Amino acid sequence: MRRTKIVATIGPASDDPATLRSMINAGMDVARIGLAHGTLEEHLAKYKRIREAAADVGVPVGILADLPGPKVRCAPFPDGGVVFEDGAAVTFVTGDKSSSLEAISTDYDHLVDDVEVGDQLALGDGNISFLVESKTGDKLNARVIRGSRVQGRPGLQVPSDRLRITTPTAEDLRFADAFIEADVDMLAVSFVRSGHDLRSLGTEPSPRGPMLVAKIETRAAVENLEGIISASGAVMVARGDLGVDYPISELPHLQKHIIQRCIARGLPVITATQMLESMVYSPTPTRAEASDVANAVFDGTSSVMLSGETAIGVDPVNSVATMAEIAARTDIEFPHDDWVQGVSAVRESEGSIDAGALTTDSITMAAQRVATQVSAKAILCLSRTGYTVRSVSRFRPAVPIIAFSPDDRAVRQLSLSWGTSAVRSEERSASREMINDALDYARTLSWMHAGDRVVVISGNSTATRATDTLRVMYLD
Repeated sequence: MRRTKIVATIGPASDDPATLRSMINAGMDVARIGLAHGTLEEHLAKYKRIREAAADVGVPVGILADLPGPKVRCAPFPDGGVVFEDGAAVTFVTGDKSSSLEAISTDYDHLVDDVEVGDQLALGDGNISFLVESKTGDKLNARVIRGSRVQGRPGLQVPSDRLRITTPTAEDLRFADAFIEADVDMLAVSFVRSGHDLRSLGTEPSPRGPMLVAKIETRAAVENLEGIISASGAVMVARGDLGVDYPISELPHLQKHIIQRCIARGLPVITATQMLESMVYSPTPTRAEASDVANAVFDGTSSVMLSGETAIGVDPVNSVATMAEIAARTDIEFPHDDWVQGVSAVRESEGSIDAGALTTDSITMAAQRVATQVSAKAILCLSRTGYTVRSVSRFRPAVPIIAFSPDDRAVRQLSLSWGTSAVRSEERSASREMINDALDYARTLSWMHAGDRVVVISGNSTATRATDTLRVMYLD
């Protein structure tokens, strides 16, 4: 059973109903809609097609709407794209007419004022980068230090501390309102610099509102990580933009640090950018890309994300299937015991925590340990909001986690959580009835048999938001 989840970006290559259904069957757990290109109406129509495809397959696929954020955009490149060669001279200007190999136009009026000589700029996910060598009037004169092909209207990555645009933008708020009304499961917030940026959206806590996914892609976000963790429901390690604010040699260490700190607090983490990039054009990934996916899994990431591979790639379904195969094989080798010790050490380093969190820590860690000691077949989690489930998931138990919630959105949001399969349960007033429903469901699974042990955890306290009950039970 694959434990690491897969987020796949939906674009022109993958937004027809047949392809969506095939991607779900291949292993897509969460569908990402990037809102930086296209109209709101087009995005909402895509959202509807994903919902319908998931209903057809019978799988609770989560949907992540990724807000544009304060992105600097380039004017369109010629049809078919262009290839920048290493060492080539390029100028940057403001305007929104067209871009070429010689001159790149952007929609950011303050570009020449805000960028300094010696800064590095990058296109798209950072696969093309430039060094600014001088300024001449209203132009930046730069040289290509890493070239590649670019097409369409890519984003221009500017050092984040130079940008005057703040998050969320007026367009972010307009898009967020529309998708909240449509009952979206998750909203990704771009260029987050502090917890205040997330609170500015004014959403209700999940699952009454969407889960907020903070994209860690700036130096400020790394420096304010603890405040962002407190204000968000999940995080994304957006390595493309992060590689502009930090030297490339720092990225693997930042990835590990962000994943560890967030998972220890119970937040799912998405690792994104160029994971199987060559599959945009090729039917197979490079060996280095396969190793990158595996290392992200070993780092403890909850989900790995496909971007261009599924949005514009030659074979989106194959990209998902390949990612699923690599992740499933790596999950088998995951060092569960070492991971528990690491998470415990991080929690201890955070100092005193409130009584509810301390109770949850104790019970959910015990669930992982007890499941191993009694050779349980699964951990059954009863949770309305998903909080209990995410608390168990962070300890990476060696047995499957089956989540039960009466809230449809909570079930879909759990599609992002490592090792978890979520089931919509009936609304019950008594915890014993909820437990009986969970046991009845477990009996329907082909890999569960009479006499098998299961660990059942739930939260019965009305005074605190805590997971406080653990039982070891047998299937009869």
